[in-house]
Amino acid sequence: MSRSTAPTAASAPSAAGRARVPVSRSPSPELVARMHRLAVYIEAHADEPLPLARLAREANLSAHHLQRTFTAVLGVSPRQYQAARRLAQFKARLREGDPVLTATYGAGYGSASRVYEQVTGGLGMTPSAYRAGGAGESIVYAVRPTGFGTLLMAATERGVCQVEFGDDGDVLVARLHDHFPRATIEPAGESAREPLDAWMDALAAHVDRDGPCPSLPLDVRGTAFQIKVWRFLLGVPSGRVVSYGEVAAGIGHPDAVRAVGTACGANRIAVLIPCHRALRADGSLGGYRWGLERKQVLLAREREQARG
Repeated sequence: MSRSTAPTAASAPSAAGRARVPVSRSPSPELVARMHRLAVYIEAHADEPLPLARLAREANLSAHHLQRTFTAVLGVSPRQYQAARRLAQFKARLREGDPVLTATYGAGYGSASRVYEQVTGGLGMTPSAYRAGGAGESIVYAVRPTGFGTLLMAATERGVCQVEFGDDGDVLVARLHDHFPRATIEPAGESAREPLDAWMDALAAHVDRDGPCPSLPLDVRGTAFQIKVWRFLLGVPSGRVVSYGEVAAGIGHPDAVRAVGTACGANRIAVLIPCHRALRADGSLGGYRWGLERKQVLLAREREQARG
C-alpha cells in the first residue's frame, strides 16, 4: 500500500453525502491533528472491520466524543470515511489491472458486499457490447451441486456475468459458451477460484438455507430496454412481487407488458437479478428460465423471511 498522507477536504466524500453533527465549540488544534492522524489510520486499515470502539481506543477518546469530533473536522463520520477510502482502494486495484474478483476481496469487501452498487450505482452495458458475443472477453466459471440444483457461476473482470441453475453441469457450461460464443471461457484458476467460491457459497446459502441474498458485482449484458427491466426488478424488495404490467409502467413503457416478460426470460443471472418476483396480472407465476418449481420455492422462502 502506498504511503498515506493527511486527508484534505478533496479526499473526503462530497458534501451531498455528509452527515452534520453539531458541536458546542470548535475542536482544539490538538484534536484536529489527532483526527487527521486517525484518518490516516483508517485509510491504512480500510480493508478491515473498524468498529467505533476500536477507533476510539486508537484516538484515546470516548466513542461519542470521537464520532462528534471526527465529523466536525472531516465533514463525514468515521464509517463514511472508511467507506470512501475502501472504494478508492477498490478502484485503484482495478486501474492497476486486478480482476474485479481479486480487487473486491483485496479492498476488504465480503462475498455478500454491496460493492457493485457503490461502484456502478446500477446496471449498464451497451447494446454493442451485448451484440459482440463476448469478443475479447476472458470469462472464468465454476460449477457445483446445491440443494437448488446444479449451479454455474461465471464472471468477467468486471463481475458476475452468468448464474444458471439446472440438472446437468455440462449443459450449463454449453449454455455459457452459447451466450458468449466469441469469448475465452475456462474454469476458474487459482487466482479467481477463492472469491468465486465464496460468492457461490453465499448464493447457495441463500437458496438452500434462507441466508441473505448476496449483492455481488454484476457485468450485465442486454439491450437498453432489458437493462431497464432488470434495474427495476432489483428495486423490488424481497418478499414482494410485481406484475409484468407494473414493471412496464414503472420503466415508462406501459404498453410493453409482453416485452417485459421477454426481458425477464432473457435474464441469465438467476436470483441476483430477481426476475422471479415478476408475475402475470392474475397473480399466476408466468414463466421462469430455471423452472416454475424453483420460482415458486424462491417466492415462498422470501415471503417467509419477510414475515420473520
